[in-house]
Parts: sequence; structure tokens; C-alpha cells
Amino acid sequence: MSNFKNRMWVERYRPKTVADYVFVDARQQHLVESWVKDQSCPHVLFAGEPGTGKTTLAKVLINELGVEEYDVLEINASRDNGVDFIRERIEAFVQTMPFGKFKVVLLDEADYLSQPAQAVLRGLIEQYANVARFMLTCNYVYKIIPALKSRCETFIISKPERTEFTARAATVLVTENIEFDLDTLDSYVAATYPDLRKCLNQLQNNSASGTLLAVQSGISDEDSVLVEAAQLFKSGKYLDGRKILLQYLSLNPGQLEEIYKFFYTNLDLWGKTQEQKDAAIIVIRNGLANLSLVGIPEISLAATLVELTTL
Repeated sequence: MSNFKNRMWVERYRPKTVADYVFVDARQQHLVESWVKDQSCPHVLFAGEPGTGKTTLAKVLINELGVEEYDVLEINASRDNGVDFIRERIEAFVQTMPFGKFKVVLLDEADYLSQPAQAVLRGLIEQYANVARFMLTCNYVYKIIPALKSRCETFIISKPERTEFTARAATVLVTENIEFDLDTLDSYVAATYPDLRKCLNQLQNNSASGTLLAVQSGISDEDSVLVEAAQLFKSGKYLDGRKILLQYLSLNPGQLEEIYKFFYTNLDLWGKTQEQKDAAIIVIRNGLANLSLVGIPEISLAATLVELTTL
């Protein structure tokens, strides 16, 4: 067994019970508690942004329901997402009798499944409902076909309030006896919110000395690069900011929309007042809408950032 102190913070502080899990939605908490009390649950689709606790909640539920280890199949659909895999791996698993009351298929990142694969999965959910439960997680619920969503209880996992997010990160640092100041912690929060998993990873990576180091672009967290780019644009250094964004996109191809999403999630980068934040939402929306109209999408991104700096 690995030493507890050597484990990653994300795993060390991962909730194991319903009592440990921090619910944002009281209705969801009530439902999960009722399932645990009844020792049964429906098929469930957990949707929400990365790092907000979708997979954690699924594992908490599996643990609280007392599902046997051999009755659980965990799959990451970002790697295995075709029709053949669904039929060969998942169907082979659910068609055998469970050791306990039922089997559980935990399918992470189900939005990566092709539509034909989702259609096959829908059929398996119906066919093996008496012996198996399916728990799906996804970042983009609109990518899940309606016929699959209708067969699951959908949980939209909301991101925590930023103050709660910061408090949870600070609690871990205090527990680990790490020295830090709030300004430094806030810089990590700005770079990772609402992804608590990413935040804890970066805090651990940059506190080996017992003191939390200041965020430095590129040393540990790619989102800190976006924070730096925003700061350069705000200071009028447009060419330097654009250079960083182009470098980021070269290392993260196909992530242009994710950059817009990051700036939308971190509205504090563009202003402290509610009016400035509201205006930033409109600017970001317009930038996304213009992506299909501009021959070179990076131009639309740069123009959006320039406009955001004027708020």
C-alpha cells in the first residue's frame, strides 16, 4: 500500500462518502442521500465543467451503495469511444451475473462517444437494466443524444462559488502545513477556477519546499499562460500577448473555444464591478459568434481581447 503522504493531493482529499462531498445543489444532495438509503439508484449522467467533482460524486455513490469491486467497470471514453468497443467490452461485462445486487459501468467523458456508439449504449442500458447501472460523466451535455439522456437522471454539477473554491484550496494548504499568502493563492485560483483538481495539482507541484511559490508562466499550469496573456493585453502589450496565445494554440491545437470559455469563467480578469463583468460576457459572446465569419480565427480572438481591455 502506498504511503498516504506520498499520494497526490487530489486523491488524498477526494471525498469517499456523501457526508464528505460538498454539494452545491440541495436537491442533488437529497436525491443521492435517498439512493444511499434505499441502496439503489437509476442510471445517472453527471455533467459539468472539468474538475467540479463529476467522477468523484459517481465514485462516492458507488462506494456508498456497497457495489463489489468486481462489479465495477471504469472506462474513459476519450480513449475508447467506438461502436466495437462498446459491444466488445461493455456488453461482455454487463451480460454476466453480478457478484452483488448489480453491476456499475462508470463511463467517463461520455461526450467523446460517437453518436452510433451512444445509440448502442442506449440499447445496452435498456437490455440490462435489471442487472446493471450506468453512470456517465461529460463536460458538454449537448453532445449526448436525447435518447441516452432520457434514460438517465441528469445531474448538472455546478461550479462552486469562487470563495468556496478558494477556501477549499486554502484548507488543503493549511492541512499540509504549507506557508502561503492570499495573493499568491488567488493567482492560482485565477488560473484554474473552477477546476479544483487542476488547482490542487498545481499547488502541490509548487509547494515542495514548504512554501507556495508564485505562479510563473509555463512552469506548471498551461492556464497560467492565459492569465499572463490577459495581463499583457491589459497593459497594452498586444503583440507580446498575441505571441503567447499563438504559442499556446500551437501546443493545444483545437482549443480556441476553450480559451474563450476560460476568459468567460474568469470574468474577474476584465473588471471588478458587475457592470464590467456583464459587458465582458457580451464581448466574449460576440467573439465566439464571429469565429465562423473570420478567415483566421486567431484574429477574432486577439480582437476580442483588445476589446475586453477597454471595459
